[in-house]
Amino acid sequence: MDIRIQKSSIHCNKSSIEITGSKSESNRLLLLQALYPQIKIENMSNSDDSVLMQKALSSKESVIDIHHAGTAMRFLTAYFSIQKGREVTITGSSRMKERPIKILVDALRDLGADIMYLENDGFPPIKIKGKDIAKNKVTLKANVSSQYISALLLIASKLKDGLVLNLEGEITSVPYINMTLSLLNKIGVETNFSDNIIIVKPFNKEMQPQTLVVESDWSSASYFYSLVALSEVNTTLNISSYKKDSLQGDSVLAKIYEKLGVKTNFNKHTLTLKRSAELEIIQNIDLDLSNAPDIAQTIAVTCFGLGVGCDLKGLHTLKIKETDRLVALKTELKKLGAEIEITENSLCLKPSDKINSDISIATYNDHRMAMAFAPLGLKTSIRIENTDVVSKSYPQFWEDLKTIGFKLK
Repeated sequence: MDIRIQKSSIHCNKSSIEITGSKSESNRLLLLQALYPQIKIENMSNSDDSVLMQKALSSKESVIDIHHAGTAMRFLTAYFSIQKGREVTITGSSRMKERPIKILVDALRDLGADIMYLENDGFPPIKIKGKDIAKNKVTLKANVSSQYISALLLIASKLKDGLVLNLEGEITSVPYINMTLSLLNKIGVETNFSDNIIIVKPFNKEMQPQTLVVESDWSSASYFYSLVALSEVNTTLNISSYKKDSLQGDSVLAKIYEKLGVKTNFNKHTLTLKRSAELEIIQNIDLDLSNAPDIAQTIAVTCFGLGVGCDLKGLHTLKIKETDRLVALKTELKKLGAEIEITENSLCLKPSDKINSDISIATYNDHRMAMAFAPLGLKTSIRIENTDVVSKSYPQFWEDLKTIGFKLK
């Protein structure tokens, strides 16, 4: 389904949006819950990815199809590697079969896992024969997707001698690694992260029953930061529920959007976003998003809508997401009139006050493309193609936009 957004104004000063639990936290906790059933989870994400993850972990089938869910592919590869006596094939969409998994499979094989490629070497689908893994030391390049690293860390406490993970080079996406370690610590698993070595101790005790509450998703909050940034001065919006000491790397949004005119106030678990006259909008933003690449699309579109430039770096992992997000951003922003250039790991947007109207934005089966471009409906009429893709992370996104006054057809 396509949605046409008529040029809108929003009436969010008295509105409050409740955002579902973090997909990143939910998927990590779901895997830990499968390993330790004493864990209960509250405020779990209702995203497609988390629903698929939960379904896969409870499935008794020999073939598991995770569709577009990249996190599930990585985490489940590690999980099924240690399920002794279980033989599972994990497959996915045509795009998933183009997304590399070799780095993780090589690391698991180094530990002793039995994994075989069924079509192309280095890519899903894969067949896994679960077994006891006795080795406890492995080395990975540090600049790979943090999901490879987290996949290993999440199963580490179930290995006989735990895990010593050596990361070579400069580490990217550190907040996501710290999120995984923090969740392990919360359930009682001992870890240590010093220099480039991560140690996870084996957990040989009985797990105590416990309930963990998932914080709402900061990536989803980014679209409302964009909306407020593109709104009139003094526009305010409340979103919940969030923690000031968040585990999520995307919580850096609060600092970044100060440069784009949005002030953030915490009140218990509610964020109040305000388009503030006191904050001067910087005319060119220079950011390294190595630790928060998922908000790059939102920031680029916000900058375009405000007529300011941006230089975004640390984006190499965006090329292996649901689509090549750098190419997709360049293609769609150019349709709207942007001057934009990309490299393998960066994006440069020139300041411009030109925004073309009635442009149709392709979403490339990527939820973040649909949601990142939607706030431009405050500046021009725009059409978003294949809008159902938002269910991957934020199923009620369009309904929430209507709640604050967006005119959707």
